Amino acid sequence: MCMTCGCGSGETHIEGGDAGVHTHADGTTHSHAHPHGHSHDGGAAHSHAHEHAHEPTHDDAHGHGHGHDHDHDHDHDHDHDHDHDHDHDHDQDHDHDHDHDDDHDHAQGHTHSHGHAAVHYGLGAAGGAAPGMSQTRLVQIERDILAKNDGHAQRNRAALAARGVFALNLVSSPGSGKTTLLVRTIELLQGRLPVAVVEGDQQTSFDADRIRATGAPALQINTGKGCHLDAAMVETALARLAPAEDSVLMIENVGNLVCPAGFDLGEAHKVVVLSVTEGEDKPLKYPDMFAAASLMLLNKIDLLPHLRFDLQACLANARRVNPAIEILQVSATSDEGMAAWLAWIERGAQAASQQRLAEVDTLQRRVAELEAQLARLQGT
Repeated sequence: MCMTCGCGSGETHIEGGDAGVHTHADGTTHSHAHPHGHSHDGGAAHSHAHEHAHEPTHDDAHGHGHGHDHDHDHDHDHDHDHDHDHDHDHDQDHDHDHDHDDDHDHAQGHTHSHGHAAVHYGLGAAGGAAPGMSQTRLVQIERDILAKNDGHAQRNRAALAARGVFALNLVSSPGSGKTTLLVRTIELLQGRLPVAVVEGDQQTSFDADRIRATGAPALQINTGKGCHLDAAMVETALARLAPAEDSVLMIENVGNLVCPAGFDLGEAHKVVVLSVTEGEDKPLKYPDMFAAASLMLLNKIDLLPHLRFDLQACLANARRVNPAIEILQVSATSDEGMAAWLAWIERGAQAASQQRLAEVDTLQRRVAELEAQLARLQGT
């Protein structure tokens, strides 16, 4: 869980800077050029999984004090010979069709999945787990990080509103067609609305280059090991990108349906892009993202005739997670549904522009009132 381990800390790079932007767990940032290592709290142990040829998965936490060894060079088909000292009452040379009903409980904290009920680490108050941390501590860390992030997000929202910019946070899993959809959207909006783009990826500027090829300004943010954009990164990007008044800002987040759900960037809406090649169960598997989104774009619908994709089940699953979510079916290849998507953007952009003009009008009236009051005072 990125908000507790701090993945990507110090590895963010925003185009136009001379050095990386170091974002701490508390939300503060500074720039510097020295190399970074990826460390966990106080050198605390982290866990990884050893996948064997058969079903069991060992989630071994480093530093857990019991004396079993993993021989990573052991060569097994369906016989697994572990040199572990932990007590299993099954043979070392049992074949794949082993059937043991013992509910073997490892105090060391690693689990064996032998086809029994799923092991669920998201049922606690924090909605997740991290080695060596209580649920209370996880909740407090998450609150602290998100509170810092929300401060940056509020500044972003105020700055965008002052310029009448309609900002959208596009989120999806990798391969959903987000960038292709964005490129086609910009092409179709040319002459109708100015668009600027903030691109988020772990590495490379490929997507920003594709956006700039359309003529739209784009700024790349590379997050390194980080799995999402945060509001501090976007705040820095906005200062450099300076989107035009009464325009649209598209923030293409890192491909990830988990972590970006929890981070407000100051956008007007999260827009989740789901392609028909991914499966109709995605909204149920990643509910936080679909619950946080205002709009779902069901992308690549031109491929429906070639897939076994249950369209109605997908729509029902999305609305089961978020009854209020709007859904548009689109294809950047055939342009199906693109007119409805562009109309949705234009309505939002018009509302943002009208809000800016209303605030300008309010301020101008207030200035006129103050000037009239000053004139009366000077005349007395």
